[in-house]
Amino acid sequence: MSYQQLVLEKSGPVLLVSINRPEALNALNTKFFEEMNQVLDREASDSEIRCLIITGQGKAFGAGADIAEMVDKNEVEGAAFSKLGQDTFRRIEQYPKPIIAALNGFALGGGMELAMACDFRLASEKAKFGQPEVNLGLIPGYAGTQRLSRLTNPGTALYLLLTAEMINAADAFQYGIVQKVLAPDELMDEAMRLAQLIAEKGPKAVEKVKRVTRQGFELSFKEGSEMETKEFGSLFGNEGRTGMTAFLKKEKPNWK
Repeated sequence: MSYQQLVLEKSGPVLLVSINRPEALNALNTKFFEEMNQVLDREASDSEIRCLIITGQGKAFGAGADIAEMVDKNEVEGAAFSKLGQDTFRRIEQYPKPIIAALNGFALGGGMELAMACDFRLASEKAKFGQPEVNLGLIPGYAGTQRLSRLTNPGTALYLLLTAEMINAADAFQYGIVQKVLAPDELMDEAMRLAQLIAEKGPKAVEKVKRVTRQGFELSFKEGSEMETKEFGSLFGNEGRTGMTAFLKKEKPNWK
């Protein structure tokens, strides 16, 4: 299937999804959300795909929601646009396969919110981050207020949200927003290396790690630990036995 705003490239078990709207700095609009959901429903559901990478073409990962689309919306329509973005990013967050954000340039507003919904983030040294919504008399609409405070801390989140200051990749790393900062020409190679590395692991174990970690963050420590115990036990007798047996035989596991 062809897409207007997304370019897909499959590399073995890795699906690279590039936002392709460079003339608008990859601003996110309704069409983007529709196509991203279609990718999750179709291409990413391919059993051969084990990991996804999301990046942007041109000099931006995503420079926010599309203001030209938003400007004439009323309150009901604005709330609906927020919910569309939140539902899509929640799907990314809860998607069973890991999703890596490769941040090649500006990640502002909705673009930063998209990055925060991914499982972890790699940034080019040229990347810039910010939540500038208050400059427009708005607030983040795609759960940015919630994810930023959880990735960093409430004080840092409020500092960035209230001042709307743009920060560089080094600051984003210091605040815990990104996990690695790389030279621009190394970004995609490292993203692909990590995606391929993850793809070599037990697929059921990878899925359960993501689910238990994500869901556990919204539970008490006791509830999260109980969920971990249940999922740990569920792997015995199937994928866990495959992996442990291969380890003892000094062989590479043959994951199903």
